[in-house]
Amino acid sequence: MKRSTMIRDIKMNYEKKRLRAHRKQEEKRNAIYDSVPELEEINGQITRLGLSVSRALLAGKSQQQVLSRLQSEMNQLKERKQTLLQELGLSEQDLQPEYDCSDCQDRGILESGKHCHCYQQELINRAYAMSNLSGILEKENFRNFRLDLFSDKAFPEEKSSPRENMMHILQRCEGFVFNFDATTNLDKPNLLFYGATGLGKTFMANCIAKGLLDRGKIVIYQTAYQLISLLEKHQFQEKQDPQTIRLLSTCDLLILDDLGTELTNSFTNSQLFQLVNTRHLEGTRTLISTNLTPKELMLRYDDRICSRLFAYYDFIKFFGNDLRWQPK
Repeated sequence: MKRSTMIRDIKMNYEKKRLRAHRKQEEKRNAIYDSVPELEEINGQITRLGLSVSRALLAGKSQQQVLSRLQSEMNQLKERKQTLLQELGLSEQDLQPEYDCSDCQDRGILESGKHCHCYQQELINRAYAMSNLSGILEKENFRNFRLDLFSDKAFPEEKSSPRENMMHILQRCEGFVFNFDATTNLDKPNLLFYGATGLGKTFMANCIAKGLLDRGKIVIYQTAYQLISLLEKHQFQEKQDPQTIRLLSTCDLLILDDLGTELTNSFTNSQLFQLVNTRHLEGTRTLISTNLTPKELMLRYDDRICSRLFAYYDFIKFFGNDLRWQPK
Protein backbone atom coordinates (compact mmCIF):
# COMPACT_ATOMS: atom_id res chain seq x y z
CA MET A 1 0.00 0.00 0.00
CA LYS A 2 1.36 3.39 -0.96
CA ARG A 3 0.96 6.34 1.35
CA SER A 4 -1.45 7.89 -1.18
CA THR A 5 -3.58 4.74 -1.08
CA MET A 6 -3.64 4.77 2.72
CA ILE A 7 -4.66 8.45 2.74
CA ARG A 8 -7.44 7.77 0.24
CA ASP A 9 -8.69 4.94 2.43
CA ILE A 10 -8.64 7.18 5.51
CA LYS A 11 -10.64 9.86 3.66
CA MET A 12 -13.23 7.27 2.64
CA ASN A 13 -13.54 6.20 6.27
CA TYR A 14 -14.11 9.80 7.31
CA GLU A 15 -16.93 10.06 4.76
CA LYS A 16 -18.45 6.85 6.12
CA LYS A 17 -18.23 8.15 9.69
CA ARG A 18 -19.99 11.40 8.72
CA LEU A 19 -22.73 9.51 6.90
CA ARG A 20 -23.16 7.23 9.91
CA ALA A 21 -23.36 10.21 12.28
CA HIS A 22 -25.93 11.96 10.08
CA ARG A 23 -27.99 8.79 9.74
CA LYS A 24 -28.09 8.32 13.52
CA GLN A 25 -28.96 12.00 13.93
CA GLU A 26 -31.86 11.67 11.51
CA GLU A 27 -33.18 8.58 13.29
CA LYS A 28 -32.96 10.28 16.69
CA ARG A 29 -34.52 13.50 15.40
CA ASN A 30 -37.41 11.62 13.78
CA ALA A 31 -38.06 9.80 17.06
CA ILE A 32 -38.21 13.14 18.88
CA TYR A 33 -40.51 14.60 16.22
CA ASP A 34 -42.82 11.58 16.52
CA SER A 35 -43.00 12.27 20.25
CA VAL A 36 -43.52 16.03 19.87
CA PRO A 37 -44.77 16.95 16.34
CA GLU A 38 -44.74 20.65 17.26
CA LEU A 39 -40.92 20.57 17.30
CA GLU A 40 -40.82 19.50 13.66
CA GLU A 41 -43.20 22.30 12.72
CA ILE A 42 -41.12 24.88 14.59
CA ASN A 43 -37.92 23.75 12.86
CA GLY A 44 -39.69 24.02 9.52
CA GLN A 45 -40.83 27.55 10.35
CA ILE A 46 -37.30 28.56 11.38
CA THR A 47 -35.98 27.26 8.04
CA ARG A 48 -38.66 29.15 6.11
CA LEU A 49 -37.90 32.35 8.03
CA GLY A 50 -34.27 32.02 7.02
CA LEU A 51 -35.31 31.81 3.38
CA SER A 52 -37.54 34.85 3.83
CA VAL A 53 -34.56 36.84 5.08
CA SER A 54 -32.60 35.93 1.96
CA ARG A 55 -35.46 36.86 -0.36
CA ALA A 56 -36.02 40.18 1.41
CA LEU A 57 -32.38 41.11 1.04
CA LEU A 58 -32.33 40.16 -2.64
CA ALA A 59 -35.53 42.12 -3.29
CA GLY A 60 -33.90 45.26 -1.93
CA LYS A 61 -36.50 45.97 0.73
CA SER A 62 -35.68 47.93 3.85
CA GLN A 63 -33.26 45.57 5.58
CA GLN A 64 -33.70 47.05 9.04
CA GLN A 65 -37.47 46.81 9.06
CA VAL A 66 -37.66 43.33 7.54
CA LEU A 67 -34.85 41.88 9.61
CA SER A 68 -36.27 43.32 12.82
CA ARG A 69 -39.63 41.67 12.22
CA LEU A 70 -38.13 38.35 11.17
CA GLN A 71 -35.73 38.36 14.11
CA SER A 72 -38.63 38.84 16.51
CA GLU A 73 -40.49 35.90 14.98
CA MET A 74 -37.31 33.82 15.02
CA ASN A 75 -36.70 34.52 18.71
CA GLN A 76 -40.24 33.51 19.61
CA LEU A 77 -39.89 30.24 17.73
CA LYS A 78 -36.52 29.49 19.34
CA GLU A 79 -37.88 30.19 22.81
CA ARG A 80 -40.80 27.84 22.20
CA LYS A 81 -38.43 25.21 20.82
CA GLN A 82 -36.20 25.54 23.89
CA THR A 83 -39.19 25.09 26.19
CA LEU A 84 -40.32 21.92 24.41
CA LEU A 85 -36.81 20.46 24.51
CA GLN A 86 -36.45 21.19 28.22
CA GLU A 87 -39.74 19.43 28.90
CA LEU A 88 -38.24 16.36 27.20
CA GLY A 89 -35.00 16.69 29.16
CA LEU A 90 -33.13 17.50 25.94
CA SER A 91 -31.07 20.34 24.52
CA GLU A 92 -30.39 21.74 21.06
CA GLN A 93 -27.23 19.63 20.96
CA ASP A 94 -29.33 16.47 21.09
CA LEU A 95 -30.67 17.32 17.63
CA GLN A 96 -27.17 17.61 16.16
CA PRO A 97 -24.96 14.79 14.80
CA GLU A 98 -22.68 13.08 17.30
CA TYR A 99 -19.27 13.03 15.61
CA ASP A 100 -16.31 10.95 16.75
CA CYS A 101 -14.24 14.15 16.61
CA SER A 102 -16.07 17.36 17.44
CA ASP A 103 -13.10 19.49 16.34
CA CYS A 104 -13.33 18.60 12.64
CA GLN A 105 -16.79 16.98 12.65
CA ASP A 106 -15.27 13.81 11.16
CA ARG A 107 -13.88 15.59 8.12
CA GLY A 108 -10.23 15.16 9.05
CA ILE A 109 -9.65 18.80 8.13
CA LEU A 110 -10.19 21.87 10.29
CA GLU A 111 -11.77 25.13 9.12
CA SER A 112 -8.26 26.56 8.84
CA GLY A 113 -7.52 23.97 6.15
CA LYS A 114 -5.04 22.10 8.33
CA HIS A 115 -5.36 18.41 9.07
CA CYS A 116 -7.04 17.65 12.37
CA HIS A 117 -5.18 15.94 15.21
CA CYS A 118 -7.45 12.91 14.76
CA TYR A 119 -6.33 12.61 11.12
CA GLN A 120 -2.65 12.71 12.10
CA GLN A 121 -3.27 10.08 14.77
CA GLU A 122 -5.07 7.85 12.29
CA LEU A 123 -2.08 8.00 9.96
CA ILE A 124 0.22 6.98 12.80
CA ASN A 125 -2.10 4.20 14.02
CA ARG A 126 -2.33 2.66 10.57
CA ALA A 127 1.39 2.86 9.99
CA TYR A 128 2.04 1.11 13.31
CA ALA A 129 -0.51 -1.59 12.53
CA MET A 130 1.27 -2.47 9.30
CA SER A 131 4.81 -2.33 10.67
CA ASN A 132 4.95 -5.63 12.65
CA LEU A 133 6.72 -3.60 15.36
CA SER A 134 4.04 -1.95 17.47
CA GLY A 135 4.89 -3.72 20.75
CA ILE A 136 8.67 -3.62 20.87
CA LEU A 137 8.98 0.05 19.92
CA GLU A 138 7.74 1.12 23.33
CA LYS A 139 11.11 -0.05 24.65
CA GLU A 140 13.43 0.26 21.69
CA ASN A 141 13.51 3.89 20.57
CA PHE A 142 15.83 6.90 20.51
CA ARG A 143 14.55 8.07 23.89
CA ASN A 144 15.66 4.85 25.57
CA PHE A 145 18.97 4.54 23.74
CA ARG A 146 21.91 4.38 26.16
CA LEU A 147 25.40 5.27 25.02
CA ASP A 148 26.81 4.29 28.41
CA LEU A 149 26.29 0.62 27.54
CA PHE A 150 29.08 0.89 24.98
CA SER A 151 32.71 0.80 26.04
CA ASP A 152 34.71 4.01 25.82
CA LYS A 153 37.94 2.05 25.58
CA ALA A 154 39.85 1.51 22.34
CA PHE A 155 38.73 -1.54 20.38
CA PRO A 156 41.20 -3.80 18.54
CA GLU A 157 41.76 -2.90 14.88
CA GLU A 158 39.39 0.08 15.08
CA LYS A 159 40.20 3.79 15.08
CA SER A 160 37.61 4.66 17.72
CA SER A 161 35.98 3.16 20.78
CA PRO A 162 32.58 1.43 20.50
CA ARG A 163 31.00 4.40 22.29
CA GLU A 164 32.49 6.94 19.87
CA ASN A 165 31.37 4.78 16.97
CA MET A 166 27.83 4.59 18.35
CA MET A 167 27.74 8.36 18.81
CA HIS A 168 28.39 8.74 15.08
CA ILE A 169 25.86 6.04 14.24
CA LEU A 170 23.25 7.68 16.47
CA GLN A 171 23.77 11.03 14.75
CA ARG A 172 23.55 9.39 11.33
CA CYS A 173 20.34 7.57 12.20
CA GLU A 174 18.64 10.58 13.79
CA GLY A 175 19.53 12.54 10.68
CA PHE A 176 18.10 9.76 8.53
CA VAL A 177 14.75 10.19 10.29
CA PHE A 178 14.80 13.99 10.51
CA ASN A 179 15.73 14.44 6.83
CA PHE A 180 13.80 11.44 5.52
CA ASP A 181 11.82 13.39 2.93
CA ALA A 182 14.61 15.79 2.03
CA THR A 183 17.29 13.19 1.32
CA THR A 184 15.67 11.19 -1.47
CA ASN A 185 18.20 12.55 -3.97
CA LEU A 186 21.24 11.28 -2.08
CA ASP A 187 23.53 8.89 -3.93
CA LYS A 188 23.09 6.42 -1.07
CA PRO A 189 19.59 6.93 0.39
CA ASN A 190 19.52 3.52 2.10
CA LEU A 191 21.30 2.08 5.14
CA LEU A 192 23.06 -1.24 5.71
CA PHE A 193 24.06 -2.10 9.27
CA TYR A 194 26.69 -4.81 9.61
CA GLY A 195 28.56 -6.35 12.52
CA ALA A 196 28.44 -9.25 14.94
CA THR A 197 25.35 -10.17 16.95
CA GLY A 198 24.42 -8.24 20.09
CA LEU A 199 25.87 -4.88 19.04
CA GLY A 200 22.63 -2.90 18.72
CA LYS A 201 21.85 -3.19 15.00
CA THR A 202 18.24 -4.27 15.46
CA PHE A 203 17.75 -1.83 18.35
CA MET A 204 18.93 1.06 16.17
CA ALA A 205 16.75 -0.10 13.29
CA ASN A 206 13.78 -0.03 15.68
CA CYS A 207 14.73 3.49 16.80
CA ILE A 208 14.52 4.61 13.18
CA ALA A 209 11.25 2.74 12.70
CA LYS A 210 9.57 4.47 15.65
CA GLY A 211 10.87 7.88 14.60
CA LEU A 212 9.32 7.47 11.15
CA LEU A 213 6.11 5.79 12.33
CA ASP A 214 5.50 8.71 14.67
CA ARG A 215 5.67 10.94 11.59
CA GLY A 216 2.99 8.85 9.89
CA LYS A 217 5.39 7.06 7.55
CA ILE A 218 4.69 3.49 6.47
CA VAL A 219 7.42 1.23 7.87
CA ILE A 220 7.47 -2.53 7.38
CA TYR A 221 9.75 -4.83 9.37
CA GLN A 222 10.65 -8.31 8.15
CA THR A 223 13.49 -10.65 8.97
CA ALA A 224 15.17 -12.08 5.89
CA TYR A 225 13.80 -15.50 6.83
CA GLN A 226 10.23 -14.15 7.18
CA LEU A 227 10.49 -12.31 3.89
CA ILE A 228 11.70 -15.28 1.87
CA SER A 229 9.11 -17.53 3.53
CA LEU A 230 6.37 -15.06 2.60
CA LEU A 231 7.56 -14.84 -1.00
CA GLU A 232 7.91 -18.63 -1.30
CA LYS A 233 4.33 -19.17 -0.13
CA HIS A 234 3.12 -16.52 -2.54
CA GLN A 235 5.01 -18.10 -5.42
CA PHE A 236 4.54 -21.82 -4.82
CA GLN A 237 1.70 -22.42 -2.37
CA GLU A 238 -1.10 -20.03 -1.56
CA LYS A 239 -1.21 -16.60 -3.10
CA GLN A 240 -0.78 -13.96 -0.42
CA ASP A 241 -2.81 -10.78 -0.28
CA PRO A 242 -1.55 -8.78 -3.31
CA GLN A 243 -1.63 -5.65 -1.17
CA THR A 244 0.77 -7.25 1.32
CA ILE A 245 3.22 -8.20 -1.43
CA ARG A 246 2.93 -4.78 -3.05
CA LEU A 247 3.54 -3.12 0.30
CA LEU A 248 7.03 -4.63 0.41
CA SER A 249 7.95 -2.49 -2.59
CA THR A 250 5.98 0.66 -1.87
CA CYS A 251 6.20 1.26 1.90
CA ASP A 252 8.21 4.34 2.88
CA LEU A 253 10.83 2.23 4.67
CA LEU A 254 11.39 -1.50 4.54
CA ILE A 255 13.53 -2.90 7.35
CA LEU A 256 15.11 -6.20 6.34
CA ASP A 257 16.69 -7.67 9.45
CA ASP A 258 19.24 -10.50 9.71
CA LEU A 259 20.12 -10.71 6.04
CA GLY A 260 22.13 -13.88 5.59
CA THR A 261 20.09 -16.09 7.92
CA GLU A 262 17.77 -17.15 5.10
CA LEU A 263 18.42 -20.18 2.90
CA THR A 264 20.31 -18.98 -0.16
CA ASN A 265 19.52 -20.40 -3.59
CA SER A 266 18.62 -19.18 -7.06
CA PHE A 267 15.05 -18.38 -6.00
CA THR A 268 16.01 -16.35 -2.93
CA ASN A 269 18.70 -14.51 -4.88
CA SER A 270 16.21 -13.68 -7.62
CA GLN A 271 13.53 -12.51 -5.17
CA LEU A 272 15.96 -10.43 -3.14
CA PHE A 273 17.30 -8.73 -6.25
CA GLN A 274 13.80 -7.98 -7.51
CA LEU A 275 12.84 -6.44 -4.18
CA VAL A 276 16.01 -4.35 -3.80
CA ASN A 277 15.86 -3.23 -7.42
CA THR A 278 12.13 -2.47 -7.40
CA ARG A 279 12.45 -0.34 -4.27
CA HIS A 280 15.33 1.52 -5.90
CA LEU A 281 13.21 2.21 -9.00
CA GLU A 282 10.19 3.16 -6.86
CA GLY A 283 12.33 5.64 -4.92
CA THR A 284 11.43 3.98 -1.62
CA ARG A 285 14.03 3.49 1.07
CA THR A 286 15.41 0.39 2.73
CA LEU A 287 17.35 -0.47 5.88
CA ILE A 288 19.18 -3.80 5.95
CA SER A 289 20.97 -5.34 8.93
CA THR A 290 23.30 -8.32 8.70
CA ASN A 291 25.95 -10.19 10.65
CA LEU A 292 27.93 -10.60 7.43
CA THR A 293 30.89 -8.43 6.50
CA PRO A 294 30.93 -6.69 3.10
CA LYS A 295 33.32 -9.38 1.85
CA GLU A 296 31.02 -12.15 3.06
CA LEU A 297 28.06 -10.49 1.35
CA MET A 298 29.97 -10.58 -1.94
CA LEU A 299 30.67 -14.28 -1.49
CA ARG A 300 27.08 -15.14 -0.56
CA TYR A 301 25.03 -13.09 -3.03
CA ASP A 302 25.28 -12.68 -6.78
CA ASP A 303 26.79 -9.67 -8.50
CA ARG A 304 23.43 -8.03 -9.29
CA ILE A 305 22.46 -7.84 -5.62
CA CYS A 306 25.87 -6.72 -4.44
CA SER A 307 26.12 -4.03 -7.10
CA ARG A 308 22.85 -2.51 -5.86
CA LEU A 309 23.92 -2.72 -2.22
CA PHE A 310 27.33 -1.15 -2.72
CA ALA A 311 25.96 1.52 -5.05
CA TYR A 312 22.90 2.69 -3.12
CA TYR A 313 23.45 1.72 0.54
CA ASP A 314 25.46 3.49 3.19
CA PHE A 315 27.39 0.70 4.96
CA ILE A 316 27.56 1.34 8.73
CA LYS A 317 29.78 -0.86 10.86
CA PHE A 318 28.87 -1.87 14.42
CA PHE A 319 31.63 -3.18 16.65
CA GLY A 320 32.27 -3.78 20.33
CA ASN A 321 31.39 -6.35 22.97
CA ASP A 322 28.16 -8.35 22.87
CA LEU A 323 25.65 -6.21 24.80
CA ARG A 324 23.45 -9.20 25.56
CA TRP A 325 25.89 -10.35 28.23
CA GLN A 326 26.30 -6.98 29.90
CA PRO A 327 24.30 -5.88 32.96
CA LYS A 328 21.64 -3.33 32.06
